[in-house]
Amino acid sequence: MSARAELLSFGSGRSVYSVADLTAELRGLIEGNFPSVRVSGEISNAKMHRSGHWYFTLKDESAQISCVCFRGRARFLRVKPAGGLEVIARGRVSVYPQQGRYQLYVEALELQGRGALQVQFERLKARLGADGLFDADRKRRLPPIPSRIGIVTSPTGAVIADMLRVIESRFPGLHIRLYPVRVQGEGAAEEIAAGVRYFGTRDWADVVIVGRGGGSLEDLWAFNDERVARAIAAAAMPVVSAVGHETDVTIADFVADVRAATPSVAAERAVPEAAGIRQALEGTEARVAKATTFLFARLRNVVLRNGMDRAALTVGRRVGDAGQRLDDAELALRATQAARVRAARIRFERAERNLAALDLRIRLARQSERLRSLAARLVPAMRRALDDRGSRLAAVPATSGILRGRLAREAERLAGPAARLPRSVRAALDRRTSRFGSALGRLHALSPLAILERGYSILHSGSGEAVRDSGQVSLGEALSVRLHRGRLGVRVENRAPKGGIRAPSAVDSL
Repeated sequence: MSARAELLSFGSGRSVYSVADLTAELRGLIEGNFPSVRVSGEISNAKMHRSGHWYFTLKDESAQISCVCFRGRARFLRVKPAGGLEVIARGRVSVYPQQGRYQLYVEALELQGRGALQVQFERLKARLGADGLFDADRKRRLPPIPSRIGIVTSPTGAVIADMLRVIESRFPGLHIRLYPVRVQGEGAAEEIAAGVRYFGTRDWADVVIVGRGGGSLEDLWAFNDERVARAIAAAAMPVVSAVGHETDVTIADFVADVRAATPSVAAERAVPEAAGIRQALEGTEARVAKATTFLFARLRNVVLRNGMDRAALTVGRRVGDAGQRLDDAELALRATQAARVRAARIRFERAERNLAALDLRIRLARQSERLRSLAARLVPAMRRALDDRGSRLAAVPATSGILRGRLAREAERLAGPAARLPRSVRAALDRRTSRFGSALGRLHALSPLAILERGYSILHSGSGEAVRDSGQVSLGEALSVRLHRGRLGVRVENRAPKGGIRAPSAVDSL
């Protein structure tokens, strides 16, 4: 259906509107009757979109209306939308066709009456004023040339960067100490008061700057806290308040010794310009030199007029001698200062080298390198020892497999941690190596090979089974005899039961 008016005639003569046409008709009626209205109510569900537009609801006890404030207007709002604020909104009423609802297009916001926060502000201001915290006679003058400046503000953002830049450009080399705090939200007032007390109870700062950037009344509310005001009043040194922009006023501004329009201006008020001081000193020096020259000239004329030329010559000679001695003293002083500077530089370089030698990172690196070197030598030695003992165990028959397996596992268990053993456990490793060698010796003593070395032999049947009983063989059966070195082939000539063994009459070699 077209957005243009499309009328369908029925028999009754009634017209049928499209949705768009009806919405347009209603929009024209509403905008024609409410081109500019002022609506009072409480703000809720306030939200700023990424586009910069504000969306919120204005409500009272029995009704509510949706509101929108576009970015171009929102930039100039004196009161930013926030939940719970009682405000008077000025704007026009119209219809939002896409959702078929009417809403208030806000152009300006102002606190209804004086606002809840404004009332709290005025009450606290009156109470502190009655206590004398705003009296002019308690205000202290800023030091002409401070050397140490304390700053209480947020460690992030443009405020601290701007103040440091201004201070450095006006008077380089000043000592600055920052007490980082939150400047808005829950707990901000307590942190700001603690920062002021920190500098106020320590004999360090010559002047303290307390501040933050601009914002709404809610954003600046931490500086309207009574704890902050009394901490500023109790500080032992002058305090400069630099909260928000020039139009923003807080309780801290009334209590502080000096109120600056912005943080950058506070830095300019607290720190003089070194170039200006230097120019003033040079001008004063020039005027003093000129006045001195003029005075000497007048005195010289007086002396000459009185016929005291000889005395003048004597005085001139003495003045010249004194000037020469002064020059000599200045040269000696400069030489002494240069020598002291060189000696101090030598001591500093020596201390720097000593500190570098004591650097734990260097010591740890050397220790790690030494441990790696020891491990590199220890692991191959352990492996060679284990390989040597393993080759000696390889000849042990299968009957000693269980013990050999246990020794092999023990060797593997010792070989793994060997690479990580520090010097402090080398003794333990030596003890385990000794125990391993002792066990290897006992195993060798129990080995059948050791028994064969003593002259015994092992008799095997044709199937390879060890012969332990004469009943296991038959007459004429070929057998194998294992000696300590080599083997023999024999044949059974006779046999006897247990207890009746006799020497065979013959043994035939195969």
